Amino acid sequence: MLLIRLQPKPHLTAKGWQVVVVNYAETHRQDLVFKLAGVGAVISVIWGPPQIALIDAAAQAGVRRFAPAEFEGPAALRPATDALDRGKRSALERLRYYQTRGMQYTSFVCGILYERFGPGGMIASRIGVRSGIGGEGDYLMNISQRRAQIPYGTNGQPATICVTSAEDVGKFVAAAIGLQSWPPELRMRGDRMNVSRLVHIAETIRGRPFEKAQYNSQSMQSELQLAQASGAIQQQLRVISLIATANGRFDYANANLNTMVDVTPKRFQTWLQEVWADH
Repeated sequence: MLLIRLQPKPHLTAKGWQVVVVNYAETHRQDLVFKLAGVGAVISVIWGPPQIALIDAAAQAGVRRFAPAEFEGPAALRPATDALDRGKRSALERLRYYQTRGMQYTSFVCGILYERFGPGGMIASRIGVRSGIGGEGDYLMNISQRRAQIPYGTNGQPATICVTSAEDVGKFVAAAIGLQSWPPELRMRGDRMNVSRLVHIAETIRGRPFEKAQYNSQSMQSELQLAQASGAIQQQLRVISLIATANGRFDYANANLNTMVDVTPKRFQTWLQEVWADH
């Protein structure tokens, strides 16, 4: 069952999904609780106050499991003041509260989605449409224009990231529903590499070298200050994402979910070759 805000989505219904239109406003709480009755697990893809309303309604309806809209790096790697938070910290705090009352939760960790590097970026796949940085070239690489940004960590080496395709995230999540219990985090990945290797793969597939800009902590902070001074919100988010990458936000050694379920994810080079084959 899919919970959709505002209006029906005929294209989803046509694919066989049960689509239920809901309103997350407090005045519609009981209606939301009613629609969640009998649901065993909720996988959220919304942020902010609507997600808090969904968590509260799920707990009231007796939902046994809840996965918030995480789908990035581990929560422990985020700074205390996080410009990329989008209400995620509050959602986890609320879920910890309800965990003491019997509702399990887990954060699905997948690193960076492959779709960021596909034609048109994530928004071409209807992912991250409201994030402000879901377009092609908004993160690390613009493959169409053959340009790349390479953030370096404090160790003087290109930052390392974990990456996963959205399709494989769906497979991992579906498989995790059958696990007997959920730990606080279920980490998955399709690949793990430093960003120089990531860019090299794209260069190889496109058959030409990219124009590459290298960034250290000082140069990224300078870029951020310029964006803040000019009021360029989107550029601020881009630079903040680079800083987060350099700080290791999207890297993790232990992908526990990979070992817990029978899913073989597609490697990044294979995926990238496929999606750019006709471009």
